[in-house]
Formats: sequence, structure tokens, C-alpha cells
Amino acid sequence: MELTTDIKIGQIVKSKAGRDKGRIFLVCGILDEQNVLVCDGDLRKLGSPKKKKIRHLMIYNTVLTEFAFKLQCNENLDDAFVRRLLEPYTQSASVEMEVE
Repeated sequence: MELTTDIKIGQIVKSKAGRDKGRIFLVCGILDEQNVLVCDGDLRKLGSPKKKKIRHLMIYNTVLTEFAFKLQCNENLDDAFVRRLLEPYTQSASVEMEVE
């Protein structure tokens, strides 16, 4: 069983299940041992993040510490900033989807 002890706020994840399968997200909150909140600044905004089970996510090793720091300090964090951070990862994910 996968637990949230392996995951950090600001970590990049990819959805493995659900209607958002294949989308890249940022972890913006940890709810309990099995659930996290994710956002992408597009369909899932910072104001209404999606609750996802850890087992439905593919966890990348990349952690965007800048996002985590700004989220923790309540700095000017908006959805455009999240989209800019995720842009290189979403482009590589869309190339992977075309290959499959």
C-alpha cells in the first residue's frame, strides 16, 4: 500500500486513473495517509484542488520547492504560475501519450 509519507507538497505527479488519466499535477496538500490534493492551474485550480488517492498517481521524483515555499508563505500564488511551472512536464507527457 502506498502512503503519503513518500510524497511532499510541490511534488509532480501524473494521474493513472479517472477521467483525468494522463494529466500532470502538483501536490498542493496532504489530507491523510492515502489522499492528497492536486492542482494543475487549468482544470483543477488552486482554489478547488482535486482529492486523489495515492494509488491512482504515478509519483515523479521532482519536487518544485519554489511552489511549496510560496504556498507555505501565502505569497502571490496564482493558477498562471502553476501552469508555467508544469508546462515542461505537460509537454513531455503529451509526447509520451502520442507514442503509446
